[in-house]
Amino acid sequence: MSLVAEFNDYRQRMNEKILAADNKVIKRFFNLDTNTYQEGALNVKTKEIVGLACSMVLRCDDCIKYHLGKCFEEGLTDEEVYEVFAIANLIGGSIVIPHFRRAVEYWEALKEESATPAPEHAHGA
Repeated sequence: MSLVAEFNDYRQRMNEKILAADNKVIKRFFNLDTNTYQEGALNVKTKEIVGLACSMVLRCDDCIKYHLGKCFEEGLTDEEVYEVFAIANLIGGSIVIPHFRRAVEYWEALKEESATPAPEHAHGA
């Protein structure tokens, strides 16, 4: 399983389990997160850039992967994402470098996965 698929499958599976507990506070928190990143005074691309930079400075690899995926969906170029990486490293300092390395690995995996055609399925599969 690819790095991207593994992350997304795990995240989806665990989010479903967490939300199935039907805790009102947790559901509201998840909803607040979802609503924060929707189009508003700032467009979605800008919000995801901010989320990525903050996640790198806070050194949260899962958050970095999530926001990199969203940045990829929003069409960020390599040049744009590397500028975000530069800002995060400047603000966060050298302690961000290991997370930067993993972010580059994940960014490359996102690009490779999108360039690889999906396997064809037989009828009825």
